[in-house]
Amino acid sequence: MAGAIQVFGLGQCCIDYLGRIESFPPPDSKCEFSGLVVQGGGPVATALVALARWGSSCAIAGVVGDDDFGSLIRQELEQEGIDIEGLRVREDRDSQFSFVVAEPGLGRRTLFWRRPTGSPPTADEVDHDLLRRSEVFYTDGIFPEASLAAAKTAKDAGVQVVVDAGSLREGRLELASLSHHFITGEDFASSFAKGVYPIEVCHRLAEMGPTVVGVTLGERGYVAVAEGIEIERPAYPVEAVDTTGCGDIFHAGYTYGLLRGWNVEKRLDFGAWAASRVALKLGGRTAIPAPEEWSGLNPTKPSG
Repeated sequence: MAGAIQVFGLGQCCIDYLGRIESFPPPDSKCEFSGLVVQGGGPVATALVALARWGSSCAIAGVVGDDDFGSLIRQELEQEGIDIEGLRVREDRDSQFSFVVAEPGLGRRTLFWRRPTGSPPTADEVDHDLLRRSEVFYTDGIFPEASLAAAKTAKDAGVQVVVDAGSLREGRLELASLSHHFITGEDFASSFAKGVYPIEVCHRLAEMGPTVVGVTLGERGYVAVAEGIEIERPAYPVEAVDTTGCGDIFHAGYTYGLLRGWNVEKRLDFGAWAASRVALKLGGRTAIPAPEEWSGLNPTKPSG
């Protein structure tokens, strides 16, 4: 269909400032950092960047300010070949921004972030016609009104709905009922059912309607339930420099496999592998790997 795209994304886009430190400092102290990296971030935006680099046509809807960060966000996404017509520019408002400090020796990072100060996109500001012509609707649910309306449009049109539910926020459970693929982070799972093992969280969420539910567990891997079948896998072992963007790329890898008709185990495994590669450098977009490097596509290549 003319004008159709493969992935329509709705959610966060920001600018990240990232630096390395030896260890997180105590209060009221000074701490020198090194290796400054400035690049775009945000769960949906970063996932779309990966998908675009892997050959998928993508469009993004969201909000930025008319500040320098907003200009840089738009410029980077355009350079990646992503359709940014759906990014609403709010006048006299600030874009989303974050500063990330990574502790390479410990394989962890701390993120400080500021929400965009402009009003979130409304349901009417989302291009529902373009959405209906896509293959996948991808959202982090950060804009509840627009996300729920778009998910309903997508599901009614037979478009696959993929949700990156990093934490339990307003509208996320409603999104679960409208999604086909609902993959959360450990924070979401803990808030949803405190003290319950993640695989049981998957079963409970699957009762709301999604075909596939997963929980990413960082260095401990992931669990999932797909049409009643349980899947538990360890993470790909790496010496992590920075885990920023790992979850975003996990979701991108899963979506990449979905677009290609892979079975659920292969989708999840590719997502986990891609996420592990991203952890090797500062920034969620710096080390996005080429799919051809994955042993799942080329059995003669090592996966570690």
